[in-house]
Amino acid sequence: MKAIRLISGLGALAMTFVLIYGFTAGSFSEDGALILGNPWGIVSLVDLYVGFTLFSIWIVFREKNIIVAVVLVVLMMVFGFLTGAVYLFVASMTSKDTLELLAGSKKDAILKEHTEERR
Repeated sequence: MKAIRLISGLGALAMTFVLIYGFTAGSFSEDGALILGNPWGIVSLVDLYVGFTLFSIWIVFREKNIIVAVVLVVLMMVFGFLTGAVYLFVASMTSKDTLELLAGSKKDAILKEHTEERR
C-alpha cells in the first residue's frame, strides 16, 4: 500500500499545482472553447469524463454514507482526478488491508459471502 499512497499523494500534489496554474495563467472560457472546437479535444473530454464516472462508481460502491458518496462524485466531476487522488490517498491511509481499500464498507459483507460460498 506504500506505492498506492506515494502515487496518489504525488498525483494529488501534481493536480493541485496544475489546477492552480490553469486557473491563474489560462482563461477557462477561451481555452475551453478551443478544446471544444477541436475533435481531439472532444475525444479527450469524453475520455476524461468516462474515467471520472468509472472512478465514481468505485467511490459509490465502497462508501457507507450515500450523502458522502454523492458529494465525492460531484467533487470528482468538478475537480477531476484531484478528488480521485485525494480519495485514494485517504482511503489507503485509513484501510487496514487491500480488501478494505478496495471494498471499503462492503469488506465484511464480501468476506461473509465468500466464507458461506466455500461451505
